Amino acid sequence: MAEALFRDLVKGRTDYKVGSAGVAAAPGLPASKHTTALLKEHGLDLANFQSRMLERPDLESATHVFAMSSHHIAAIADEFPDHVDKVYLVSEFTPEDALRGKDVSDPFGQGRGAYEETLADLEKMLPSLLAYIDKTAK
Repeated sequence: MAEALFRDLVKGRTDYKVGSAGVAAAPGLPASKHTTALLKEHGLDLANFQSRMLERPDLESATHVFAMSSHHIAAIADEFPDHVDKVYLVSEFTPEDALRGKDVSDPFGQGRGAYEETLADLEKMLPSLLAYIDKTAK
């Protein structure tokens, strides 16, 4: 969900390469039906999306990595300690006090309402990530 929303934020910009990967993902799975339906309602297509595991080359080529939870940051730090300096929490830069520093809830296996809440949170958080990257990219 976050990947599709962020891709949409930077569409038309050639200075961005957007991807997503999990620290415990089962490779090759499509997005969930609720994610697919919600994003389709926003004009975003996930027909070609497949889950994948985070790998060292992903981190080596990235300038910024955004994790959904502090648990994900800890997992990345354990597995790839030499790249932890470019890893941030998705909510770290949001201007909303109630969301800043909060883990993004994983709605997997829950009803559509949980997916809608996650979507709403991401829509509030991602513009501040874009602003941060634009300010700090080398």
